[in-house]
Amino acid sequence: MIDFIIITGAAFFAGVLNAIAGGGSFLTFPALVFVGVPPIAANATSAVAVFPGYLSGAAGFMEELRIFDRGALLALLGLSVVGGVLGAILLLITPSAVFSFIVPWLLLFATLLFAFDENIRSWTQSKKGVNPIGKTTTILTVTTYGGYFNGGLGIVLLALFSGLGYRDINLMNGLKNALSFILSGASVATFLLAGIVYLREATIMMVAATIGGYIGAKLAKRLPRTAIRTIVIVVGLGMTMVFWTRS
Repeated sequence: MIDFIIITGAAFFAGVLNAIAGGGSFLTFPALVFVGVPPIAANATSAVAVFPGYLSGAAGFMEELRIFDRGALLALLGLSVVGGVLGAILLLITPSAVFSFIVPWLLLFATLLFAFDENIRSWTQSKKGVNPIGKTTTILTVTTYGGYFNGGLGIVLLALFSGLGYRDINLMNGLKNALSFILSGASVATFLLAGIVYLREATIMMVAATIGGYIGAKLAKRLPRTAIRTIVIVVGLGMTMVFWTRS
């Protein structure tokens, strides 16, 4: 019962955080590890838990996605599938001890991305003339990261789109959610086929995260953005320290 309360609460608040500012993986992944799920399986199960929310997020920007260049969109989605599968396979072949060692670094990386996302996007906006090979390689690298470890993916994708020259924030958010849904779907399918997902926990957390996302969308209109960002950063740094002491 205690484990049920922990993972349900973590998933609920993860849904709230994702709806408001992102960073839900900072709660779902550590919660699963805390209740005894091995780190690699916890990462895969966490990905399943937050996966459905990306679709509803993308649906909110369908108007922008419909007018976006169809060929460019298909190319982005295709690379997302490839990257999602590559990232998932990379996770599956990573030894458990190695993954446990790098988890604190991944959490710290994701937290710093979230903390300095505006600086990162400002920097990428100043970069011009990305060649096709560099563009493809960068997209594939980002989506592979998302398939391997979901934390901070939204910030990385927004920075990527800024670097590619996109300026419409609604379009960028729509693309972010669409690519997150596709690459997460590819990685989740890989994890399910590999049999490393804890299905009972994943199902419970999906329901809780969906409810939390709905409530979070309501709260997003009332809570100060700086307060939510502070909460996400503090949680991220706290989880980093917890996993550092365990590694």
